[in-house]
Amino acid sequence: MENASPPSDALRNVRLDHRQVRVLAHPLRMRLLGTLRLDGPATATALAEKLDTNTGATSYHLRQLAEVGLVVEDPDRGTGRQRWWRAAHDISNFDPSDYDDDPDARAAMEWIQGDQVRLLAELAERWMAEAASRSPQWRDAAGMSDMVLTLGPARLQALNDELWQVLMRHHDEATSDEPDARSVHVFLAAFPRVEGKR
Repeated sequence: MENASPPSDALRNVRLDHRQVRVLAHPLRMRLLGTLRLDGPATATALAEKLDTNTGATSYHLRQLAEVGLVVEDPDRGTGRQRWWRAAHDISNFDPSDYDDDPDARAAMEWIQGDQVRLLAELAERWMAEAASRSPQWRDAAGMSDMVLTLGPARLQALNDELWQVLMRHHDEATSDEPDARSVHVFLAAFPRVEGKR
């Protein structure tokens, strides 16, 4: 999820409506949708094994996601009772103000954003725990940085839009033919500085 400008036309994109954001604000549903987007179509059984949960839970939550159009059955892969699921979209986006008139949807959106922050911390810690065993090229290429700028909302929006365009250009140019290519998580965050203890 992000609140940047719309992604390139090559990707399927959904702007989350009130109902979708409320359904998505659940830990297992977020993981199911993310896994389907990253790894492609799968059965509830395969997803349960991958996410260390049970098939009943994955089946139930996949149906909840399907009811609001975030996942769909993949009829070309299904055989008999085996149902395959795929993500209906590549990217979900929203602006926080989309839900100002709906306290439940606003709370769901805030939970989703908080979950992104938790995921960032978890993935960064995983990388740091194994970085020493990776090649110097990967250790030098990966990293985090920060900077404090003085911007108004219009310039911050323009910055986010420009950075999103750079990310989408690299996405569209990405190829698995590059030596040592692998999936890389890129998080984009920009928010006003709030004074307080660090």
